[in-house]
Amino acid sequence: MAKFLVQKSAPLKGEVKISGSKNAVLPIMAAALLTEEKCIIKDAPALRDVEVMCSLLESLGATVEKDLENNKVIIAADGDIACEAPYDLVKMMRASILVLGALLLRTGRALIHLPGGCAIGKRPVELHLKGLKALGVTIDEEQLLRGIVDASADKLRGNTIYLDFPSVGATEVIIMAASLAEGTTVLENAAQEPEIVDLANFLNKMGARIKGAGTDTIKVEGVEKLKGVSHHVIPDRIEAGTFMVGAAITKGNVLIKNIVPDHLKAVIAKLRECGVEISTTDEGMRVRGDRKPIVSTDIKTLPYPGFPTDMQSPFMALLTVANGPSVVIETVFENRFMHVGEFNRMGANIKTEGNCAIIPGDKNLQGAQVVATDLRAGAAVVLTGLVADGMTEVSQVYHVDRGYEDFVEKLRTLGANILRVEE
Repeated sequence: MAKFLVQKSAPLKGEVKISGSKNAVLPIMAAALLTEEKCIIKDAPALRDVEVMCSLLESLGATVEKDLENNKVIIAADGDIACEAPYDLVKMMRASILVLGALLLRTGRALIHLPGGCAIGKRPVELHLKGLKALGVTIDEEQLLRGIVDASADKLRGNTIYLDFPSVGATEVIIMAASLAEGTTVLENAAQEPEIVDLANFLNKMGARIKGAGTDTIKVEGVEKLKGVSHHVIPDRIEAGTFMVGAAITKGNVLIKNIVPDHLKAVIAKLRECGVEISTTDEGMRVRGDRKPIVSTDIKTLPYPGFPTDMQSPFMALLTVANGPSVVIETVFENRFMHVGEFNRMGANIKTEGNCAIIPGDKNLQGAQVVATDLRAGAAVVLTGLVADGMTEVSQVYHVDRGYEDFVEKLRTLGANILRVEE
């Protein structure tokens, strides 16, 4: 098992290039099962989750050429495709459920155990299944009680579907399934995240007819066949936001390259409220935390385009050292304050009640032995370690490996005092 050793660092300075989006590449890889032709996915980040998805697709019968050193994955699902996803892979990653629609379209059946991933909340699949049922899919309810999705369909037919919550995963599964369904599907209260748009762009390149991605209403006209394509994955907005906070919390000056500012409007707005100077240039986005004192602000997580839940814990790290108290309200996942206990080990003195956290701010943090309780929390405790006195030892860093490519190396390039140690 690996761990990170983090010590108080000088202000981060220099430039960093953001990798391809984890949350965009995984559904795109799953969508490659929808065609028998070869799909070339570029800017695929070298992440544990991407490796697991490669293994999952191979287990289902696809041929996968993995060249993550050059950020490329080539997928060819031109043979027989199995209907059952192996449990030992599914349990490792929430995104495994994304193959659901493709398996139904390729084999007429999908058999998938309820997936694993970070323990940040329930994240149920009811909305995924509600949408598929509306398209004509039958779900074995007895199997579902055992934690197994057993879905079958002779043919999928378009329908109008309303999501009770704008679930990203449900939106992705439904538009994948609807792309080869008979007739037209209208998905209302759809998720609007940039990763949805990237998936729709990929599918449209393949020959799908999807309109409205990025809005709350998506219209999909089913087609008979999809073709293989080449596609560049969008930059990872959460990795970009994490490095923006890193520049702010260390009072640094960092140029962030390969970033789409429109994907981070809420994060940019809140950082500016804290006194961080942010400017966009032809090279990327420059983030300066050295011009003004960092002051407190309040945040409330919401579905996109609101403040992203994935940025809640990294941003809370900044608020622990800001001047004045802050309030953070988490509305997306009910169990996403596990990092608070780790921050408090370092002297943050944060109080929580339900989905609300009160951060007193103005803290001089002390290094401690802490745990990466989930993917984003792992990055967050690293950020606190950069400004804490003494040594911060972060364990269970496999969570961080799931979502940040070369995290330690990128931080070290900016001057961070951090080491990865293999135990």
